[in-house]
Amino acid sequence: MKNSKIFAEMMVHIPLCTHIEAKNVLVIGSINDELKNETKKHSSESNFEFSDLSALETKEDKSVDIIILTNMRPDLKIVSNIYRVLKNDGIVTFVSESFSKNSEELKKDLKLIGEKFWIAMPFSFDHTTTILASRKYHPTADLNLQRADFLEDMDYYSAEIHSASFVFPAKIHKELTGIAKR
Repeated sequence: MKNSKIFAEMMVHIPLCTHIEAKNVLVIGSINDELKNETKKHSSESNFEFSDLSALETKEDKSVDIIILTNMRPDLKIVSNIYRVLKNDGIVTFVSESFSKNSEELKKDLKLIGEKFWIAMPFSFDHTTTILASRKYHPTADLNLQRADFLEDMDYYSAEIHSASFVFPAKIHKELTGIAKR
């Protein structure tokens, strides 16, 4: 059984501690109290909008810094809308398939999002595999330690977990080389 607090911490803090200054964050999909509580930890620098997929079609071009998809994997239409509404240094994160359960679906997601983004990297936590895609920021090289180290009331997330979640066993790393954009 997946822990919803761990899920919320990782889905919120990984992109928000990677982006240098996310002002506008769009969270699409299922929202629970844990997710909302984690977003509040960034409320002094970021505005959060909770919505459904229709928000991607109505948002202005280049108006969002981060998009978090909580319970859906993007298709070509969704990726196109994400690309349109994200700013040039925008980040998107979404849940994918784990390599051990369905490596072909993970590769498919990486290829799809990688067509529009300079960086497309999987990360794993609590039996969940997700993808972070970015036009500018690298999730480990650009980790904002000042922000990550001062988050309070964490059950799972830390700067060390942030970096470690992007590390995969050698066999998986090798199989994703050329597909994941690191």
